[in-house]
Amino acid sequence: MSNDEKPGYRLLTGEDNDAFCRRVSSALEDGYQLYGSPACTFDPNTNRMLVAQAVLKHDFGGR
Repeated sequence: MSNDEKPGYRLLTGEDNDAFCRRVSSALEDGYQLYGSPACTFDPNTNRMLVAQAVLKHDFGGR
């Protein structure tokens, strides 16, 4: 997918691990910026910490 085809807003979600951090870092390298604070919750059924981080393209919505 080219940079022009990428959505202006993305919500990255996943388990709180190195792979998730790499996905956020990759989005930042692709021209996105962090939007708001990350959110996290603990899933007692799977014993995992789950996280979410919103990102926006730098030029999305007049920002």
